[in-house]
Amino acid sequence: MLISPTNSTLLVIDIQEKLLPALHNAEQLMLNSQWLIEVADNLAIPTIVTEQYPQGLGHTSDQLVPYLSSAVFLEKEHFSAAEELHIVESVNKLNKEQLILIGAESHVCLLQTALGFSELGYDVYVVTDAIASRKASDYNTALIRMQQNGIQLVTKEMVAFEWLHKCNTDSFRKISKNYLR
Repeated sequence: MLISPTNSTLLVIDIQEKLLPALHNAEQLMLNSQWLIEVADNLAIPTIVTEQYPQGLGHTSDQLVPYLSSAVFLEKEHFSAAEELHIVESVNKLNKEQLILIGAESHVCLLQTALGFSELGYDVYVVTDAIASRKASDYNTALIRMQQNGIQLVTKEMVAFEWLHKCNTDSFRKISKNYLR
């Protein structure tokens, strides 16, 4: 099934200041997350940002905040955002069937959120080049487990091109000029 721009939501999971220095592939996470967030913003894809215990881990990275002006920010205590009633209600209100997940950590909050929302009936897509863990082995094992449980693994460009759908549009021209490099 292709990702639909009218039927999807971007979930940015816990890309927080104090967690970033510990992540194995933090630079790739930041570059690719910013890129996809900008594309989503340009296409008016609804975006929800979660923050795991921000009192301890800090808030969402300052590098990303300027690109999240239309996003909804929600705190959580459970590792899985799907265990937080206020987050599930926010996602449900958008009335979208597809959830695109980026963030950290691949094997904890992101994995549990993906599995949880899948169990709630959502079509879940995890952007493999916009997620991170502290150890490569945790990242790799999380991908295997997600795939074994029916989570779709995609890349940032797969998402962007499926959102765009075709090339002869103003959206494509703008995004290809500014983001497809």
